[in-house]
Amino acid sequence: MSTPPDLASLFLHFLTLSLLSIGGAITTVPEMHRYIVDRMGWLSDTQFTASIALAQAAPGPNILFVAVLGYNVAGLSGAVASMAGIMLPSTVLTLTATRWARANREHLGVRAFSAGMMPLTLGLIIATGWLLALPFLRVEAHRWGTLALIAVTVLLTLKTRLGLVWMVLAGGVLGALGLV
Repeated sequence: MSTPPDLASLFLHFLTLSLLSIGGAITTVPEMHRYIVDRMGWLSDTQFTASIALAQAAPGPNILFVAVLGYNVAGLSGAVASMAGIMLPSTVLTLTATRWARANREHLGVRAFSAGMMPLTLGLIIATGWLLALPFLRVEAHRWGTLALIAVTVLLTLKTRLGLVWMVLAGGVLGALGLV
């Protein structure tokens, strides 16, 4: 029992899933499956699973599986509808909350939230950096260059106001040149 793809329904369903996707859109896959496969019949189980597997295997953001699902349901317009639906509410909420917090940065609740999130954010950044550096630290030829790059990055971060994006770019260039 398959109904023809309806872009408005696809968009609205992903719109409702957007704010439920705490931990990323991947957490709402069971509901996406229930709707796309079981309820609407737009994809088979195999097509649904293959869509997610293909998107997860491809380089790029994890959320690309939503575009692949939408594409497999209704072509390019389905990809746009599903991505717009999943991205719009969470993006608007993030922008609104960020602007509100900036305007109310002296409010006790905002300061407490920021102070509480700082160690968590720092810990996650350090853990991510360590996981990304670990393969290079294990290779003898890259170990000292990697450690030097980490030390320089930490030093520049603590002693200057140089943006992190410039340090990431410099590290990428050094890596591409084979210097690290």
